[in-house]
Amino acid sequence: MKPSLQLRVSQNLAMTPQLQQAIRLLQLSSVELQMEVQQALESNMMLEPDDDEDNDQPEQQLTEHFGAKAEKKINENDISQDIPEDLPVDIVWEDVYDSGINSSTTFNNNEPVFFENQNLQEKNLRDHLLWQLNVVPISEKDKAIAIAIIDALDDDGYLSCKLEEILDTVGDDIDVELDEVEAVLNLVQTMEPAGIAARDLRECLMLQLNQYPPGTPWLNKAKELVDRHLELMAARDFNQLMRRLKVDQKELQGIITLIQSMNPRPGTQVQNVQTEYITPDVYVKKEKGMWRVELNTDSIPRLKINTNYANMVRRADNSTDNNSLKTHLQEARWFIKSLQSRSETLLRVASCIVERQRAFLEFGDEAMKPLVLHDVAEALGMHESTISRVTTRKYMHTPRGIYELKYFFSSHVTTDQGDACSSTAIRALIKKFINKESHQKPLSDNKIAELLSAQGIQVARRTIAKYREAMAIPPSNERKRLV
Repeated sequence: MKPSLQLRVSQNLAMTPQLQQAIRLLQLSSVELQMEVQQALESNMMLEPDDDEDNDQPEQQLTEHFGAKAEKKINENDISQDIPEDLPVDIVWEDVYDSGINSSTTFNNNEPVFFENQNLQEKNLRDHLLWQLNVVPISEKDKAIAIAIIDALDDDGYLSCKLEEILDTVGDDIDVELDEVEAVLNLVQTMEPAGIAARDLRECLMLQLNQYPPGTPWLNKAKELVDRHLELMAARDFNQLMRRLKVDQKELQGIITLIQSMNPRPGTQVQNVQTEYITPDVYVKKEKGMWRVELNTDSIPRLKINTNYANMVRRADNSTDNNSLKTHLQEARWFIKSLQSRSETLLRVASCIVERQRAFLEFGDEAMKPLVLHDVAEALGMHESTISRVTTRKYMHTPRGIYELKYFFSSHVTTDQGDACSSTAIRALIKKFINKESHQKPLSDNKIAELLSAQGIQVARRTIAKYREAMAIPPSNERKRLV
């Protein structure tokens, strides 16, 4: 083959670093965005927090009203159209960019802020039991055995291994017998919280019942039920329980109420769970009969170009220092532009969701409309992946509570009239039926399917079971009660 030259024309999709940065900022949560901004401030000399409140743009740029639709449209492919590659840097940099975000930023906040988790000392079950062990007058051998038992407890407070394993653990260092381990276990089981170090549910409940005063009503019958008939109680076989215990329905109800007052997971009473704060990205409220969507400006930082460093840049200077200043300046302007694009895209997507789900805001879950990512993407002229990014780990504050934006998307089921009913509305109806059911005769999944069918919604029994399990609602046999 002889060499030859050929000319070809082709189209390739290239993602510039600026576009990649804009997409990455779009998918960050508010907490991650604060960390990203802080990192940018530390690495780029041209960026600084914008605390000048005189530069605020009109508030209407931050909000959307309904029914009017948003007039401004932004496509992720258009992000790179507004900023030139070579910036004019030999001018006085008075064009400080204002993102229009009226934010009380936390960068220079001199007021003290107190949170529930500040200075929180981690507290766990092991430390709680060891503290009690230190005030008990026992020998060093028994203390070593007790520590081995405490170390073997799981988070619920149950002894997760056999006594022989405890014996093997401490037997390498000291001479100990199995009956000594059993005796120390009995000692640990007298500690607080009641029911700790039990080997199964029956023993856990018995330990708690043993701490009740002897004159407690139904105490002896409750011990008999837990010791001999716990399986019948789990199966809700109340008729068999009344025959075995020789009690009537009212007495059995008192016995079960006493047992249900105990904690089957005593270890969870001691664990400290750190409070997780959710900062909403969007606020939705109704004013004068119209729903208003507004960005939470407190969670979005405001940045500007540092004019002192920007004025040091010279166009004709090709020195290393001047080129570094140019690079930092261009990156700073791109970063600020990406922040603005993130805010505007988030507002547009949230506004579209509110426009589609106004019935939910008015009437609740049962009025939720079917909505998928494609619907919002088509309405806004964006790609589905962009909608997915902007709705992940972003939260909306509504009069009905705080919801992740993903919550408003759900599949649908076609009704007999040809309309569509969302899965969220079906779950709300299932929960409503169960809340109104008779405790003596709970509704089966088949019966719930029939009730939905009577309303024109055709749902299979297995789908009802899937939705019920997703809501942590037990099956009908476990929902049965005496009264």
